[in-house]
Amino acid sequence: MDSGSVISSTSACSITTGGNLWRRKHSTNNIYYASSCASKASKYKKKTQIECNILRSQQSSLNHHYKRIEGGATYQDCDKKYVVKAIPEPTFDSEPCASNPENVVDSAKKILDVFYHFCYPYSMIAIILCAISSSLLAVEKPSDISSSFLIGVLQALVPHLFVAVFANVVNQVFDYEIDKINKPYLPLASGQLSFTTAVFIAASLLIMSFWLSLVIGSWPLIWNVVLTSSVWNVYSINVPLLRWKRHPLLATICTISVWAFILPITFFLHMQTFVLKRPIVFPRSLIFYVVFMIFYSLGMALSKDISDVKGDKAYGIDTFAIRLGQKWVFWICIILFEMAFGVALLAGATSSYLWIKIVTGLGHAILASILLYQAKSIYLSNKVSTRSFYMLIWKLLYAAYFLMALIR
Repeated sequence: MDSGSVISSTSACSITTGGNLWRRKHSTNNIYYASSCASKASKYKKKTQIECNILRSQQSSLNHHYKRIEGGATYQDCDKKYVVKAIPEPTFDSEPCASNPENVVDSAKKILDVFYHFCYPYSMIAIILCAISSSLLAVEKPSDISSSFLIGVLQALVPHLFVAVFANVVNQVFDYEIDKINKPYLPLASGQLSFTTAVFIAASLLIMSFWLSLVIGSWPLIWNVVLTSSVWNVYSINVPLLRWKRHPLLATICTISVWAFILPITFFLHMQTFVLKRPIVFPRSLIFYVVFMIFYSLGMALSKDISDVKGDKAYGIDTFAIRLGQKWVFWICIILFEMAFGVALLAGATSSYLWIKIVTGLGHAILASILLYQAKSIYLSNKVSTRSFYMLIWKLLYAAYFLMALIR
């Protein structure tokens, strides 16, 4: 027992002694390592301080004059200023977007698209042909067609075209909600143009039309601008006692008054009295012209609402297409157009010139046949089909204008 205790005690002492020696060794190493690190850090700190002092002294020497005497010679240096110039690298963003040809082309396309939908080119073409054909009714001999005649036609056209675009803009402003359903591609309904811009365009066009008609000094043209702008304002503007387009009969009266009376009569009188300097007369050809346009414009007034039934019904616009149904109104329009061509046939047949009888008779008979043939293939439930029919009406009117101008 004692020997075992001694052995174990001796072993424990040796182990303890060995452990103490190991700890001392490592402790010494740690102390040495820490002291060496501290020494290195101290040296690095001193070195850094020395370098900072050197930099400060150099900076101070740059900001002051100094003199240096060497070999009996004196040198004086001036202050030195260092300017840092930042030269930006060329980037694509630094160039203005407008200089990009593609952006310019896209902007031009958007402007033309807005102008196109404000103008309604099909109606602009009809106005141009109406001015030409109505002016030709005043021609009595070949010598009447001269440079003065052409200038007179331009004088009649430009102010009225401004009024026509003005009327279209005003109509789109007050039909904004309806056009979202019926014609979402229009500039205002599609969001391409703001209301402020549209109002500015409308006001500018109206002012220009009045100014031009006054500068020209033709009373028929002045009445043309006054009456046309008044009628279309009454038709479109949504205030008490106006907005006649909500009532089918009043809307029809507006269309007939402009296309059948104001346009042909004022254009004719402008050429007759202002350009050719002749007294006011209403020849037989002009009377037939007006009667033809009464029937035709009545058909146009009814047919334009056939494809807009959905939007008109949603916003309380009462039309004959809603009251009577699309099918009934469609065939009533066909009858009215055929009656208009019948009037034109009668006008040509009563002419004293054989060639006028033949040309106008055959021409209007062909137009009437085309209309009747195309009417049989129209699907009233298809908006694209009814829209194409409406455009056909305008194309037939273009041809009729040329034929009506021949009647004497």
